[in-house]
Amino acid sequence: MAMALRRFHHLPSLLYRSSFAVVRGLPPAPMGCGQCVHQVLLTRQLATKKAKGKGQSQTRVNISAALVEDIINLEETNEDMQAVVEALKEDFSRNISVRTSAGALDHIIVVTKDGKFPLNQLGQISQKSPQLIVVNMTSFPESTAAATKAIRESGMNLNPEVDGTIIRVPIPKVTREHRESLAKLAKQSTNKSKEALRKVRSKSISHLKKFKNKVSEDTIWLLEKQIQQMTDSAAAEMDKLLAAKTKELLG
Repeated sequence: MAMALRRFHHLPSLLYRSSFAVVRGLPPAPMGCGQCVHQVLLTRQLATKKAKGKGQSQTRVNISAALVEDIINLEETNEDMQAVVEALKEDFSRNISVRTSAGALDHIIVVTKDGKFPLNQLGQISQKSPQLIVVNMTSFPESTAAATKAIRESGMNLNPEVDGTIIRVPIPKVTREHRESLAKLAKQSTNKSKEALRKVRSKSISHLKKFKNKVSEDTIWLLEKQIQQMTDSAAAEMDKLLAAKTKELLG
């Protein structure tokens, strides 16, 4: 009898915990990702309710890469996104500057009959004065015309002049118009980088869809959310780079 009473004594707390789980709508632990992901799901629901109370709609999630390594490599996805950001930084540093230097021409891509090559692999680039860069195409004279076209179409506001196998590139004066042209170029470059970022995201999301019949919907939702957060973070970093570059160019 005493044992029965003790069991009855615990019944209200058991019912309370059971009803709490029903009210919260907590799903069972998803197959394949373990109790840790289940805990993240609970955190997600509590955070969502808390966020709504504060008038916020965004919920942060953070899944350990080790928990879902059999589904997707989140670290690799993040590295691919950061590589796009770094490429934008390099482009800004190399190609979008008020003062055009010889180094800015190094990686202009020249399309030849034998393929695509950086300009510095076809010609010798040197700065003769602050107002003049010279490209010596003696080693590949047949590519002189293609190199001239690539320089002219580089978006750097350059107007090269050809003398045999020598390409002379006058450096334009730093006018307000030139600064605004560079700012537009920076914006275009940022948009292209964001497009590349979206491709990384789309590739990852497409990979996740292959597992829809193998893991729970909540697991897929969390992973998609994680990937979107990485995308948003990289895009925000690009916006900061663009703002800084625009300020540098326009003052």
